[in-house]
Amino acid sequence: MGCRLAIAGVTGAVGQEFLKILEEREFAFDSLKMLASSRSAGKSITFKGKEYIVEELTKNSFEGIDIALFSAGGDRSKEFAPAAVEAGAVVVDNSSAFRMDVDVPLVIPEINPEAIAKHKGIIANPNCSTIIGIVPVWPLHKANPVKRMVISTYQAASGAGQAAMDELEKQSRDILEGKEPKCEAFPYQIAFNAFCHNSPLKPNGYNEEEMKMVNETRKIFDCADIAITCTCVRIGVFRAHCESINLEFTEAITPNQVRDLLSTAPGVSIIDDRENNRFPMPIDATDKDDIFVGRIRQDESIPENRGINLWVAGDQLRKGAALNAVQIAEKLL
Repeated sequence: MGCRLAIAGVTGAVGQEFLKILEEREFAFDSLKMLASSRSAGKSITFKGKEYIVEELTKNSFEGIDIALFSAGGDRSKEFAPAAVEAGAVVVDNSSAFRMDVDVPLVIPEINPEAIAKHKGIIANPNCSTIIGIVPVWPLHKANPVKRMVISTYQAASGAGQAAMDELEKQSRDILEGKEPKCEAFPYQIAFNAFCHNSPLKPNGYNEEEMKMVNETRKIFDCADIAITCTCVRIGVFRAHCESINLEFTEAITPNQVRDLLSTAPGVSIIDDRENNRFPMPIDATDKDDIFVGRIRQDESIPENRGINLWVAGDQLRKGAALNAVQIAEKLL
């Protein structure tokens, strides 16, 4: 017995990834409704050998739906998710709309699956950078509490959707052909460039993305006093984010202990080949479910061997978005 499933935002980059992952994981459903904006309504999508017509997302779209996977943007989630809940569906929302709401569980199944049971109709999927960064930190934090995290992100164009990936491709072609690149999806040239993450700056000088990582990590870890500081940067890579993570622990910890803990951690793979200077890259993580971890080394600037440096790579569209949501949906069933 499967469920009656709806996907809101099915034509976007994450929506397309939902379909791919549902098929790969043989997610059991009895019926599937594909929803998107009025612009995409009427389009035909073939999924698992069957043709579906995309319907316009409205407040009346959710009658008889059990689970609704949302990746339609924060404004649409705020507008339509409550209607889905009212119709009896459980919403797994990929936007930032409800993440910090005290009544909404913010879930990474490898970390806090028990929070799913506390939902009141909506479960929030964390930010992609948060997921990719903290899946490998959690098993370490459980073994030896982390006091402070310093994170620098190297974020792919995929985090800003299909239009941003298309822009990276077009700019690259234009520049190589000697043409002037046009900026539409991003405020600055993304091809052959890096710039401060394109989310709004807060009064404290940090951008929204950086503050999401701080606040979401504290909520997911249920640890309000963990010290976290972030610098988030966009780079000219299509998909898969990388992050440099510096951790200060309560007690001494060695790189070998970290490797041992991560070698059995769910959703984590290690690429840490010092001899060949071979560590995680975006191309390793692209289209993969796991978060890849390497450059595991002692931070010699922190006394008593309480500091560790990590380098991670994870597919922003998969574990950073669609896969995490589908894993939540699987647990709901």
